[in-house]
Amino acid sequence: MWLLLAALSALCFGLRGIFYHWSSQQGIDRNLMLFGVFFTGAVASVSASFIFGQDWTASALTGLFMGTFSFVANACMFQGFAVGKSSLIAILTGLPPVVVVVLAYVLWGETLTLGQLFAFVLIVVGILTVRYSNDLRIGNLQGAQWGLLAMLFFGMNDMAGKYSTKLEAELFPTLSYMFTIGSFFFAVWWLVDKNKKSKTVTTTEVVQVKQGGWSEKRTFLWGMLIGLTNFFGMILIITAFKYGVTSLVSAVVAINVLMILLYTRVFVKVKFSRLEVTGMAISLIGILALRLL
Repeated sequence: MWLLLAALSALCFGLRGIFYHWSSQQGIDRNLMLFGVFFTGAVASVSASFIFGQDWTASALTGLFMGTFSFVANACMFQGFAVGKSSLIAILTGLPPVVVVVLAYVLWGETLTLGQLFAFVLIVVGILTVRYSNDLRIGNLQGAQWGLLAMLFFGMNDMAGKYSTKLEAELFPTLSYMFTIGSFFFAVWWLVDKNKKSKTVTTTEVVQVKQGGWSEKRTFLWGMLIGLTNFFGMILIITAFKYGVTSLVSAVVAINVLMILLYTRVFVKVKFSRLEVTGMAISLIGILALRLL
């Protein structure tokens, strides 16, 4: 059951990634869009918690850690892409399952069977192969510190999600805290960034930006629409954590990158390299191995 839930979560996050990729090509304000993404999750989670009569216990406060870790991870990832090499950052942000498997063993003594370990290694190797770039060199590691921090906090976000299930926290109150604190952080980031831009951009440039870009209202509403994929993805991954091994769930969900690749191949007409095809095949073999072993 957990494997199906994790796979469906990967599907939701894959759709989210496709929307993110498309949005990045439209000149959309990233922070305002992400504010909308998290705002949808906050509204939907709070509503669902009352509809289903779930209790707002202290254990649900783990959602605050989830939202904070998610925000910090995204901030570090964006900073890494801004100042470093995209191929390196992409590789590092594909490694949270490795962080999870180590932390889950240290904190909770979770271990994998030989078959599960084999499948886990296949999935991670496949993801890394997909994200590998031939122009990556040891002497060209700009932004590595930001990529490592993003990797760590994405992994910690998964751990916080698993911990909420160990505390038997109600799902929707937990997600309410997560999405609310995330909304707050992205809203503040957007307002601060907007204030900085208003001080440096000339009046003529402001007019050009407004004519060529998306309005704030449209951007926010688009983020809210994307937020539905994020909301359902979080429901599925938290439920998968409840029934499955933490590191394996994290690894399966991480294959959402394959959906983004398929999108770029079919709609953007980007051809796959041999490494990407090989990585996709290895990851899929790893998923099959999890089902069989």
